[in-house]
Amino acid sequence: VVNADGRSVPFQALYREQTAIVVFVRNFLCYTCKEYVEDLAKVPKTFLQEANVRLIVIGQSSYHHIKPFCSLTGYTHEMYVDPQRQIYKTLGMKRGEGKNISVQSPHVKSNTLLGSIRSIWRAMTGPAFDFQGDPAQQGGALIVGPGNEVHFLHLDKNRLDHIPINTVLQLAGVKTVNFSSKPQIIDI
Repeated sequence: VVNADGRSVPFQALYREQTAIVVFVRNFLCYTCKEYVEDLAKVPKTFLQEANVRLIVIGQSSYHHIKPFCSLTGYTHEMYVDPQRQIYKTLGMKRGEGKNISVQSPHVKSNTLLGSIRSIWRAMTGPAFDFQGDPAQQGGALIVGPGNEVHFLHLDKNRLDHIPINTVLQLAGVKTVNFSSKPQIIDI
């Protein structure tokens, strides 16, 4: 994988010493991925530190898209890219949309039309023909480490099939986060 400065890092180094939650996004123009990463940005670093877990997002474009995507989403945890999609292929992440798009990620707030328009606008205002990754590539989530122990793997069937973030946090032993913008009602 490659970091935001263009330096290559062996994928295994990300989880050799501690457990890592690794989220693979479709591409950096995808509105569902953007909204999912915006919610990942809300996971407090203290929650991860208490559980000794790293939170990592991997995209599949050029590394020069990392900093603008982090700035756009407010994401401050680790982010890398796999420009040749080698890890995507090794893990069996598919290309293309599954037939059943009835799955709805709790982290996607935009409807398909509005989200697509926003993605197209971002594509049009960026460098020509720079799709920031293969638009047909699907993502997924992995909990791995320390060492080569895989604790969990979810392969997205389509753009809306993200695993709920709190599910992944719980599986990794990390405190969950309230992603709702609604005020909480406390019974006394």
